[in-house]
Amino acid sequence: MLSATNITVTFGRRDVLHDVSFNAAPGALTAIVGPNGSGKTTLLKAMTAEVPHDGTVLLNGTDIDTAKPWQLAAMRGVLPQATPLAFPFTVAEVVRLGLMNGTSGGSPHLVPAALERVGLSGYAARFYQELSGGEQQRVQLARVLAQVWEPTQKDTPRWLFLDEPVSALDIGHQLLVMQIARDFADAGGGVVAVMHDLNLTAMFADDVALISDGRILAQGSPEAVFTNSLLSQAYHCAVQVNTTPPSGTFLLPHVAQA
Repeated sequence: MLSATNITVTFGRRDVLHDVSFNAAPGALTAIVGPNGSGKTTLLKAMTAEVPHDGTVLLNGTDIDTAKPWQLAAMRGVLPQATPLAFPFTVAEVVRLGLMNGTSGGSPHLVPAALERVGLSGYAARFYQELSGGEQQRVQLARVLAQVWEPTQKDTPRWLFLDEPVSALDIGHQLLVMQIARDFADAGGGVVAVMHDLNLTAMFADDVALISDGRILAQGSPEAVFTNSLLSQAYHCAVQVNTTPPSGTFLLPHVAQA
């Protein structure tokens, strides 16, 4: 279980998160959605011990503030929004970094397996800087997958923390990445993903936390959270939830207004 309780993050004199509590369960894909600047990425970084915070975050019962880095690396992989590299690493070398930080250092076969999983077979010898933004994003996902290749380890769930994992991808690769996350959760792991695309979120997420102005407005199933009133309140424009027969959900900002 991931349990964040009373999380407050302050940058300078500004509170970015205000006493936020958030939970995610293994075996589920939990999405964090909300407008730009609402605190989504800050919450993710607080839960991965990347920014100082007040409050408590427990991952599989371990307090992340007192855990050693190697303990956290064995439990979870983190995909940031962007990972610039200043040196000419090959794709295989980037993915291998995940093996160094996880518990699979003796499993070199995971490099080609992870690249195949993200649709980049044959890219191992190419230089990372020569790839498109979307290809680089998938290389980084392969690195994270290599770190926590098995969704559970000795009956303990492992976790993927994904910050806007489909932001630079075309629709086909968006679906590929979301299915990877879905499969990881279905195999017993936990997935927490910051998302902007509400339709993809409705398609793949089990649980959704809607955040606005540093506070969680609601957390629950997509059907419970994706309502006209909650979305309009969060995004400060009129949002209409629509359905297509026989099932499915899509969302459109019918009237954008302040």
